[in-house]
Amino acid sequence: MKTRTVNIDYLSRVEGETSLYIEANDGKVTAAQLQIFEPPRFFEAFLRGRDFTEAPDITARICGICPIAYQMSATHAMENALGVQIDGPIRALRRLLYCGEWIESHALHMFMLHAPDFLGYKDVIGMAADYPEQVKQGLEIKKAGNSLAAFLGGREIHPINVRVGGFYRAPRKRDFAPLAEQLKRSRDVAVGAAQWLGQLNFPDFHRKYEFVALRHDHEYPMNEGNIISNTGLAISASEYEDHFQEEHVSYSHALQAVHTSYGAYLVGPLARYNLNFDRLSPLAQEAARTAGLSEVCDNPFQSILVRCVETIYALDEAIRIIDSYEEPEAPHISITPHAGIGYACTEAPRGILYHKYQLDENGAILDAKIMPPTSQNQKMIEEDLRAYVEQYIQEDDDTLTRHCEQSIRNYDPCISCATHFLQVTAKRNTSA
Repeated sequence: MKTRTVNIDYLSRVEGETSLYIEANDGKVTAAQLQIFEPPRFFEAFLRGRDFTEAPDITARICGICPIAYQMSATHAMENALGVQIDGPIRALRRLLYCGEWIESHALHMFMLHAPDFLGYKDVIGMAADYPEQVKQGLEIKKAGNSLAAFLGGREIHPINVRVGGFYRAPRKRDFAPLAEQLKRSRDVAVGAAQWLGQLNFPDFHRKYEFVALRHDHEYPMNEGNIISNTGLAISASEYEDHFQEEHVSYSHALQAVHTSYGAYLVGPLARYNLNFDRLSPLAQEAARTAGLSEVCDNPFQSILVRCVETIYALDEAIRIIDSYEEPEAPHISITPHAGIGYACTEAPRGILYHKYQLDENGAILDAKIMPPTSQNQKMIEEDLRAYVEQYIQEDDDTLTRHCEQSIRNYDPCISCATHFLQVTAKRNTSA
């Protein structure tokens, strides 16, 4: 039996620290392990004993790319525990803030991290020499998302204006004018970018996924909705742990999530798109078709197109919210703490983000559970690798490495998000 192993010690152009191990016997891939070696960060333990009002700011530190997702899931879960429902202008502002994160995160991944794979460049620096306009467009779109996050959140990274019950400060309607113009310009740029990205050469690789995402009655999902799948799942956030569980694998510092009935599943842009195409704005739907997408997409390499469609939607939605915005009477509502358990699931750029908190009678956090998108996708990343890499297993190591890295970057994994909740058990034997 001829055995071949490939070790990629450090994956570039993903957030965090991870490596890849591939083993093949007689041309068949028998092992594909995404080995996450970034140290565990124990955020759930940090939260225990803290006041419920502190959760949005603490959880935001889990990620520098998608802190708003963590803030939104934390605030929704706390409000669920305390029997609070936010609507009206404050709800609209939360959705607007989430749009900013989708815009900046998707733009970063599409143009800076993923596009070089399709064009044959080692990194965006090399790509910029031949595609300067596209790189500038990516930066312009990302800047618009950052500006939106800073305007509502107080700063671009780890916003400080979010609180349980609303915001510390709500903007005046007239202050939106410069931002609205910036978003409109970026929307035009993103529509053009979709046409350019649609011309990339995509591998002919299709997979049968279980897609899992939120579904809302009348919106493309961001902050709210039931959890659904293309296999018939339809549950609330409070039922999440009845259907999904975590598994520990020996080679990773992150737990892997599985659907108890189906095993590996897919969250993120591709899942949202396939389950919610009818909720996209007309402009986003038109951009998808122009880029060569149908209402169903099962090619993970085309996720770069789906991210662009979602970026167009987020820009379009942000402009709609700004145009219809009415200033609230107060930026937040007062909340009286009491004992309770709260659940929430929102759509981070990379997929559903689940939070659960138990509070005591004074509002102190007794227990916390957070399941980020990357840990939910990790098993599916490995299954994709087994299926995709096998056709290239006879290639030289450099070529095979490029194929592996491109496949992983389809998911835009955020490794730091996935490593904060590993459970550690210490077994000590002592002699009598």
